[in-house]
Amino acid sequence: MAEKKVISIEDRIPKLKEARKKKTNRRLVFYLSLFFILISIVVYLQSPLSYIQHIVVNGNEYVEEDVIVELSELSNENNLWSVSLSDTVEKIKKHPELKDVQVQRKLPNSIVINVEELEKVAYIKLEDSYMPLLENGEVIDSIEVSKWKGDAPLLIDFAKDTYIQEIAEELQELPTTVSTLISEIYWKPTDANPYKVLLFMDDGYQVESSIRNFAKYLQTYPSIVSQLEEKEGIIRIGEGGAVFDPYKKKDETEEEAENEIEG
Repeated sequence: MAEKKVISIEDRIPKLKEARKKKTNRRLVFYLSLFFILISIVVYLQSPLSYIQHIVVNGNEYVEEDVIVELSELSNENNLWSVSLSDTVEKIKKHPELKDVQVQRKLPNSIVINVEELEKVAYIKLEDSYMPLLENGEVIDSIEVSKWKGDAPLLIDFAKDTYIQEIAEELQELPTTVSTLISEIYWKPTDANPYKVLLFMDDGYQVESSIRNFAKYLQTYPSIVSQLEEKEGIIRIGEGGAVFDPYKKKDETEEEAENEIEG
């Protein structure tokens, strides 16, 4: 039977003392670190470094940055950590042109405001200015013609708010692949159909349709155009389907009528 090695208590005491010393040192380092972290936090909170120095606004195109900052009611007099982010969001969301708002802190002393504006679905032409029309039917302050990007259809001769509201809702539902093809929309009311509109498309066609069910009718536009051999003409899209009248046909009819008169 093998003999067990016996370690005397004298040999173990130095090792136990060393282990206990290391454990004590680690604990001391931890408490000292914690103490200095807490002191640093207190100093930071009491110093100007913890007050808002920068307010950054992202995502705005039409709503001025100054307007958003003013709505937030934030300034360099506010401590970064005393600000209620949820309250600030609610204050900014009161602006009628904003769909969504997010506010967050950014160390050491900044507030970042991310906004999402209501989508612009068209412009309304008013003399020498263009007024952006938002998806909720809200018309915002006009912009200079030089700033018009042509990134949404231009509404012309729309004289009643009711029809403006309806066309805004319809354009919002229309796929981007179709709405980007529309250059101008003219309101052409008749006694029989006060909702009649005439569209000028970027690919050379004109479209006659109605404000009511506008999105539903115009969704079929790409499919209709893909089946046409003539590259220019008027497409009439309505409840009964679609009818295409090429410009050539119209020109030939007018020429025949002129020849008959001359004859």
